[in-house]
Amino acid sequence: MKKAPLLIGIALTATLALAGCAAGGSGSNGTGKAATIEIGSVYEPQNLDNTAGGGQGVTEALSGNVYEGLFRLTDDGKVENLLAKDYSASADGLTYTFTLQKGVTFHSGAKLTAEDVKFSIEKVLSARSQSARKSSLAPIASIATPDDSTVVITLKGRSISLPYNLSYVSIYNHAAKNFTTSEDGTGPYELDQWKRGSTLSLKRFDGYWGTQAKNAEVVFNYFSDATALNNALLTNAVDIVTSEQSPDALSQFTSNKDYTVTDGKSTTKLLLAFNDKVAPFNNVLVRKAVSSAIDNKKLLSSIWGKYGTLTGSMVPPTDPWYEDLTSVNPYDPALAKQELAQAGLADGFSFTLDTPNYDPHPAAAEFIKSELAKVGITVTINTITADEWYSKVYKAHDFVATLQEHVNDRDIVFYANPDFYWGYDNPQVTQWIDEAEQATSTAEQTALLKKANEQIVADAASDWLYLYPQIVVASSKLSGYPVNGLNSQFYAYGIVKK
Repeated sequence: MKKAPLLIGIALTATLALAGCAAGGSGSNGTGKAATIEIGSVYEPQNLDNTAGGGQGVTEALSGNVYEGLFRLTDDGKVENLLAKDYSASADGLTYTFTLQKGVTFHSGAKLTAEDVKFSIEKVLSARSQSARKSSLAPIASIATPDDSTVVITLKGRSISLPYNLSYVSIYNHAAKNFTTSEDGTGPYELDQWKRGSTLSLKRFDGYWGTQAKNAEVVFNYFSDATALNNALLTNAVDIVTSEQSPDALSQFTSNKDYTVTDGKSTTKLLLAFNDKVAPFNNVLVRKAVSSAIDNKKLLSSIWGKYGTLTGSMVPPTDPWYEDLTSVNPYDPALAKQELAQAGLADGFSFTLDTPNYDPHPAAAEFIKSELAKVGITVTINTITADEWYSKVYKAHDFVATLQEHVNDRDIVFYANPDFYWGYDNPQVTQWIDEAEQATSTAEQTALLKKANEQIVADAASDWLYLYPQIVVASSKLSGYPVNGLNSQFYAYGIVKK
């Protein structure tokens, strides 16, 4: 089976299209600082603007490489200063003052100023923005720029996650005119060329303000087929695969000294998302029944073999508030039938499952259909494209149930928003999540988010089918590459080829 998941990235958009192509280079392209690193991926950007539906491919290729934020989220999930040299917060937690690094220029040669930071944050918050980080930045009341090196953010209420949330905000040159097909970032690479449906190449920016990239160029080669992607790696057309999509093919790499296989940490969850505002899924007993009727362990094994994790919730183990909640709505067909009877649906019911047309959704949908038939529930699978999913499900909320991935860490907060596409609305959960964001310590924040997560799972707001593995396969000649799949970032500047 081919597995090529298409994930919702930082912009929470499913407008990515998987583009078929041939590999864009060969393995004999230099070593050391003169090397070109050929990267194989299935996540081509829809456009180059992460606030305009560019999708996961923008985050993977451009975030940290071409664009930078005030802060950087490291591969192990830590928040570090980047364009912000330092910052301070007022005693009441309502005012943050950021001092920018000196000597930073955009690729165009323009100097980085506080106005660029203000513009970029406001771009995320604008009415046209498609960034899910928009809601996380909602506590911002105003942004002031007292001088070129200082940014002052005033909040409506405390926001303990502000530095973390700002790590997702790419800083653009406010004077740039076209963000969807060109760029003007401050990162260690600048855009060389983008051949749609084929490759996106980045070349080292010699005027970079920080430590220069350890290679001369990186080329993202895009594939719509997992087999073609693996073949490209086997033939040295690419040097590394950012996220292996075909676990069945791993043996050809694990048994070969020419390759290194790394099973890193993932934050990507595959969800059976109910529309909690629409019957019958507005009934918690029905949601619990469906969750208990599906053998998630068997589903995970059928797709990923020995890889992947069951969590029982939206929270991955890398989040501070993680708990294993798989026992709350356990696989138990007898329990599922009992809950259906209690909901007045002893004879079952029918519903349509809107299913994206890229792997692993079709296989997962067929599995779910078979499982639910055993308890009297009839599923009609409606297969749709990524663009249709974004328009129909995410924007119009015109669905009863759907399948989709969510790639972000710390994204439990989306359950606090009753207007989010799945329509979950529990005022107590919203209150706990709001209070967590206004917490004065991480311990307080963690305790509140654990309570919120436990309630979300008790309400079976969704069925969190499984957590993806993060498998990176690379030539043994490579080192210095990221191995974890936190929010689909792929920092390429540290990659070295022998």
